[in-house]
Amino acid sequence: MKINYRPRVIDSVIQSNLQAFGAVCIEGPKWCGKTSSGENSSNSQYMLGDSTRNFQNRSLAQLDPAMILTGDTPRLIDEWQEVPGIWDAVRHEVDIRQQQGQFILTGSSTPKRKGIMHSGAGRIVPLRMRTMSLWESGDSDGKVSLESLFTGTFTPQLTSNVDLKMLAKYIVRGGWPQALTVPEEKYYLLPRGYINAIIDDGSNRIDEIKRDSTRMIKLLKSLARNESTTVSNKTLIRDIKDTDGIEISDSTIAEYLDVLKRLYIIEDQPAFSPNVRSSVRVKQNSKRHLTDPSISCSLMGLNEEGLINDLETMGFLFEALCERDLWIYANSFDGKLFHYQDYRQDEIDAIVELPNGEWGAFEIKLGANQIDSAAKNLLKISESIAKEGRGKEPKFLCILCGLSNAAYRREDGVYVVPITSLKP
Repeated sequence: MKINYRPRVIDSVIQSNLQAFGAVCIEGPKWCGKTSSGENSSNSQYMLGDSTRNFQNRSLAQLDPAMILTGDTPRLIDEWQEVPGIWDAVRHEVDIRQQQGQFILTGSSTPKRKGIMHSGAGRIVPLRMRTMSLWESGDSDGKVSLESLFTGTFTPQLTSNVDLKMLAKYIVRGGWPQALTVPEEKYYLLPRGYINAIIDDGSNRIDEIKRDSTRMIKLLKSLARNESTTVSNKTLIRDIKDTDGIEISDSTIAEYLDVLKRLYIIEDQPAFSPNVRSSVRVKQNSKRHLTDPSISCSLMGLNEEGLINDLETMGFLFEALCERDLWIYANSFDGKLFHYQDYRQDEIDAIVELPNGEWGAFEIKLGANQIDSAAKNLLKISESIAKEGRGKEPKFLCILCGLSNAAYRREDGVYVVPITSLKP
């Protein structure tokens, strides 16, 4: 392990996939720790972003992508998208060597297909990395594992005391690794710097097309105002016009959203259907997220005090934080994250599904005073699914809570777990 390296949940996923594939590609937003995780799992490195000798590494890779592949394995090639031909070179080299664990690629944007001939399927497996969870940053005591809820090995626990100010801090700070080394009063600078870097550089470098930075910012602000909702493109257009007085066309919104996805600044939480043959129509709209709740705070100009004074907004951003952590934890054992919403107005905030089809349902609530209503909602939908024979019943029902000092199982069978006590 690297000296002073802070372990990440994805580390075991990287190691596992290196045993099965010739190469892995760690994808995710800038500044989330991809390079550090890649270095930790590699035995040699080639850094395309190295500015030495006027970015000589990048120039050499552009001349002949294959020449940079020689080195101890696994060999890390950082920010491969700067020279898209590297993808084909790695895929071809994996075919020649016929060995697992040869390369680790990292990328903070997805280039268009131009210059990439092959998908890499079977040779290069993509792994999504996100900003740090509370468990990774040391802000969760880890007394309850997500896996234990599926295996039935959950044990009731008294957990750490958490107050509203502490939760607001976690939201405003976000999961940026660098945030652990800066003073609290400087937290706001990191998401602000990230947004500026994306707007000023990333969105234009991704395909050399100059985009209107003002419209891009307005779109990001609208996404921030609609964080953790299934807001449509039409609603985004209307929101931008009503709030900022700027008109954006359907095609521009679609193009900008595509760019933001390719830069990993936004991510959609897909809809879940327990049974595709059900007579109950399930909405298919994805829930929209910015890659870290701190970005929403920065775009809306909210600090910790501002969040506490606007508990409705804090509730949505707390939900975003919890769903970020659930995504990270679920991915560690091949789980996927969804949400549920049908045309009877029944909703579940988050659903984790395992490869074997087992799934667990989560309602996310900031305050302990919301636990009873959340439990009733989960039980109602679960009973409906069972009664109508709409597929597998959930393995468990759980309320992820902010302000709770215990993890326990209620008399009705619903679990209550503080997000500050959850781990993979």
